[in-house]
Amino acid sequence: MASATEATHAREHWGSRVGLILAMAGNAVGLGNFLRFPVQAANNGGGTFMIPYFISFILLGIPLMWMEWGVGRYGGRFGFATLPRMFDRLWRNPIAKYLGVLGIIMPLIVFIYYTVVVGWLLGFSFFSLTGAYFGEGATGVADYLASFQNIREGSGGWVGFLFFGIVLAVIVSVLSRGISKGIEKLALFGMPILFLFGLVIMIRVLTLPETAVGSPGEGLALLWTPEWSALNDASIWLAAAGQVFFTLSLGMGSIHAYASYLSEDDDITLTGLTTASTNEFAEVILGGTIAIPAAVTFFGISGLAAVSGTYDLGIVAMGVVFQNLPGGLIWGQLLAFMWFFLLFIAGITSSVALATPAMAFLQEEFGIQRATVAKILGGLALLLGFANIWWLAGGFLDEWDYWAGTFGLVVVAFIEVMIVRFAFGIDNFWVELHHGADLRVSNVFKFILTWVTPLFLTLLLGWWGYTEALPKLMMDGVASDVERSTRWLSRGFMAALVITVLVLIHRAWQRNPGVSIPPSDTREDFEVAR
Repeated sequence: MASATEATHAREHWGSRVGLILAMAGNAVGLGNFLRFPVQAANNGGGTFMIPYFISFILLGIPLMWMEWGVGRYGGRFGFATLPRMFDRLWRNPIAKYLGVLGIIMPLIVFIYYTVVVGWLLGFSFFSLTGAYFGEGATGVADYLASFQNIREGSGGWVGFLFFGIVLAVIVSVLSRGISKGIEKLALFGMPILFLFGLVIMIRVLTLPETAVGSPGEGLALLWTPEWSALNDASIWLAAAGQVFFTLSLGMGSIHAYASYLSEDDDITLTGLTTASTNEFAEVILGGTIAIPAAVTFFGISGLAAVSGTYDLGIVAMGVVFQNLPGGLIWGQLLAFMWFFLLFIAGITSSVALATPAMAFLQEEFGIQRATVAKILGGLALLLGFANIWWLAGGFLDEWDYWAGTFGLVVVAFIEVMIVRFAFGIDNFWVELHHGADLRVSNVFKFILTWVTPLFLTLLLGWWGYTEALPKLMMDGVASDVERSTRWLSRGFMAALVITVLVLIHRAWQRNPGVSIPPSDTREDFEVAR
């Protein structure tokens, strides 16, 4: 017998398979593909980085992608799109639902600061067309970006805040329209533009003439020539695994939410693999082949390190590159607009995905209308986004990015794998994965999911936690009392969000405890030999 919420909750569905794939790709293809990946590759040995990156993609990325699609569709069968209910279904233990809080909080925190960054990119798109920062070198473009980011001094920050408000208005509008009429339509319109702009820019970068300091060929050689002796450096493996999590949006809860709107018999094996492949094309072929060769051409191998900060390579360096393209100023302004608008699309499609778990939670558990929830989340993002802007220089956003957007993803994935592995059962999950499947997944991946992925995650979490997370928690290297205070304030905001959602989960279960269904009864064909 279904609970009242399950019986009455009208489930939305994707309008088409193409729309689903593009929306899932929009979820995964984000700023990490074009801003984070080139920086990670450049700072970790280029081709040396690519080896652990592809190993992590095979042993972590693909298996976890299928797992999150499977868990998400499974939860959708019962009318739910969030991890608290899904974990409660997979593991009949009172603590399971509270562990699921991370699947709401992590994407919500990333959504809030993501919208701030997307506002910067929309602003750069507009000012690329006007040529406002053209004529500036790397220092000048960096100062121009800083003027967007600093709302405390001058008028530039308020201009950046205006674009931040425009981004939020677009997101609220898309979320208010629903899955097929809002999110899917955004993906159907935005993703083809993103790939078209990316291909045009990639072709132009690869055909750039050699300069006195470098060439596109040297940039490609850097990306694809490994230094084998450097593979014993643990930091490179950590960076590669972290990039795989970030780029595929694993451990976020957004894949689960999107997959929950599938029909029970919809394929998830081939569709999931297609989505992962689309993301890798955007990241490796477009992201890596644009930013690194372009930067090497105009800054050289030796100068690449100076422009390989979080935003330096994708924004500052590329802002300089487009000013110096052969063909005239107008051609450079047009390509600069295409680049920054491409980043804007990547950011805004990911933003609506990141907001979806919180949207679904408030809709499903408390019966709040979609349009109202969208406005609530828009208001929350405006308020807390302003906090990220106001205390940006003190590391406020950096704290959110690391704990929710980097380390937290591995924590969520670890919890999910352990629940599926030891509570729900890999055999049960394997049957669920192949229900309605267009592609039969090799049993090699079943072995990987059963043994290799849990072990890999355990080692990664322990290794990363000890070598990086613990020092960051203790603020090693942060000498300024002002910055330490700002970072503690940032953590306080995150803790308040976690406590608030935990309370809401408790209230939701008081309203609707759910139905206890033994794992062996969750699907009739679990006992069928496959």
